[in-house]
Amino acid sequence: MKENTLYIKKHSRINSTVIMLPASKSIANRALIIDALAGKKSPLKNVSEARDTVTMQRLLNSDGPIWDVLDAGTTMRFLTAYAAVRAEEITLTGTKRMQERPIKILADSLQELGADIKYLNNEGYPPIKIKRIKDQLTSRIKIRGDISSQYISALLMIAPELPEGLTIELTGHIGSRPYIKMTLAVMKAFGVNADWKENIINIPKQSYHPAQYTVEPDWSAASYWYSFAALSEDAEIILKDLKDDSIQGDRRIADYMSQLGVSTEFTPQGAHLSKKAHEANASFDFTDCPDMAQTVAVICAAKGITCKMTGLESLRIKETDRIAALQTELSKFGARLEENEDQWLLVPAHSIAELRSPEFDTYHDHRMAMAFAPLSTLGDIKIKDPEVVNKSYPGFWKDMNKAGFKISEL
Repeated sequence: MKENTLYIKKHSRINSTVIMLPASKSIANRALIIDALAGKKSPLKNVSEARDTVTMQRLLNSDGPIWDVLDAGTTMRFLTAYAAVRAEEITLTGTKRMQERPIKILADSLQELGADIKYLNNEGYPPIKIKRIKDQLTSRIKIRGDISSQYISALLMIAPELPEGLTIELTGHIGSRPYIKMTLAVMKAFGVNADWKENIINIPKQSYHPAQYTVEPDWSAASYWYSFAALSEDAEIILKDLKDDSIQGDRRIADYMSQLGVSTEFTPQGAHLSKKAHEANASFDFTDCPDMAQTVAVICAAKGITCKMTGLESLRIKETDRIAALQTELSKFGARLEENEDQWLLVPAHSIAELRSPEFDTYHDHRMAMAFAPLSTLGDIKIKDPEVVNKSYPGFWKDMNKAGFKISEL
């Protein structure tokens, strides 16, 4: 099937633009799982329209024997744990890429707890068949802290449902702490308390209670508007209802962008973005906010900022190998992402004049499309397979239109 391509005309000034961001799919997916465990009686407000969240809603309301999560990694992991406490027998599957993304660490933990899980194709990968836990075999498990926080969050959300509760010992370095904290915060909103001391999280047997819950605007989506502000000649952007005291780890982008040329003022209306001077060199650790890496890499590449980057390891098992994808696409305008063991150096383009109507591939990855789209502040560009943004930000191209960009299909 032929992929569509968007042609975006250069638009370098973004003034007096108010953007209503999509709801956070990370928060929404947690709230949906917890609400299902609480009996599906909660009035949830501002639930994300992202494809991942729509898929989660559809499957939680399905009584079929097969749950197809498409390309939604969070949905796959959260539903795997949910099925282990609620489903008599369910087969979980997804796209070809989803069947290449590992599930073994989570599945091992669930089997240790008493779930019956079988791999239907390749060991350690979807599709899998799950039969729920009938007799809890242990109340304490160990899991690596440096793997996907979605595995840990999946286990945390089902912990109060287990007859003996659950104590999780996180071994080694703990990455993506903000996502674990986010999970515990949403759980608390539905009446469940946890105790997290050092590397031990203890959740006694409890019951979730229905609650009125409003999902925050998405800080991941906000990051692309920071990029538009950073790369434009002039910008005044208001991100409506975006708050400073967010439970999302990607709130950190506001701090990073202070070094990269964007100031943030939080007002009753939301976050007000405007331009400021940027630094020539930067150094960032993305361990706790890996989804920000592509956005920051493109900004630095285009603004002539040399950037040392760490914490990118998890990017290899996302919708695509995001490190390889970045290296290929950044090279199209003279920038490089050099790898040296567990560190990466972003070497910027010598001159953005090299940006001569390039066509950027997106690798079936929503974040590649949105990370590279702000280059249209510097020149005409083309984005292949633009529909990938539906995964997290379905209104992205419409919001670009609202900000003054002229976009057409080729």
